[in-house]
Amino acid sequence: MSDTDSREQASQRTPNASTEQTDFGFQQVEKSQKASLVANVFDSVAAKYDVMNDLMSFGVHRLWKRYTIDCAGVRAGHKVLDIAGGTGDLTAKFSRLVGPTGSVTLADINLSMLKVGRDKLRDQGLVNNIDYVQADAEALPFPDNSFDVVTMAFGLRNVTEKQNALNSIYRVLKPGGRLLVLEFSKPASEHLSKIYDMYSFHILPRMGQVVANDADSYRYLAESIRMHPDQETLKGMFESAGFEQCDYTNLTGGIVALHRGYKF
Repeated sequence: MSDTDSREQASQRTPNASTEQTDFGFQQVEKSQKASLVANVFDSVAAKYDVMNDLMSFGVHRLWKRYTIDCAGVRAGHKVLDIAGGTGDLTAKFSRLVGPTGSVTLADINLSMLKVGRDKLRDQGLVNNIDYVQADAEALPFPDNSFDVVTMAFGLRNVTEKQNALNSIYRVLKPGGRLLVLEFSKPASEHLSKIYDMYSFHILPRMGQVVANDADSYRYLAESIRMHPDQETLKGMFESAGFEQCDYTNLTGGIVALHRGYKF
């Protein structure tokens, strides 16, 4: 059976009768187990995360993130929440944009990733307006109406209950605030999808083995992308959480999409 066939069978699988089951890549696991399984993945890849991002995307992830930052509309004095902020690529830029009168909170459920991000940003001299919080996106530990802008780059697909995370983000946004979610999505053409499958399931795990000595984690990351809701489904989830003027922009042929929504 090919990797593509496995992906298609997994995406078409009838949901388990138990509501306590969820996907972990192409596997079905207990919901209570997923967070720890994902944590193990990111504990394993944290040290090589930035290097692998550059290699996996041929550096294009920097353009995707730059576009997200440009669309965020962050300005001096804003309070920004960067969820699943990992090694701090977005946080670093936001810190400079909000200036001394604003603040950026880098939140991540994984302590290993949070430590890598903190050390990286401090090495860049960014210390005065950044807070670091270990937090679950499904239950954000912040008061209502706290942030002007919330971003989440390449993290939503790892959340167990994605709708709960969107609901939680809506709660902590100020009226007039916006959410931007940058995430892998569904390629727009069948031809591109086939090429992407070949790369994801054959080349990516080998790259992970050579560079990070961890093929399994990168195999999971490829599988998690295929199990993530497509563009229209995720747009509907934004709307279900209460966001308005929801839209998305496909990047690199839909391999990645930037989703936006506003709280009014």
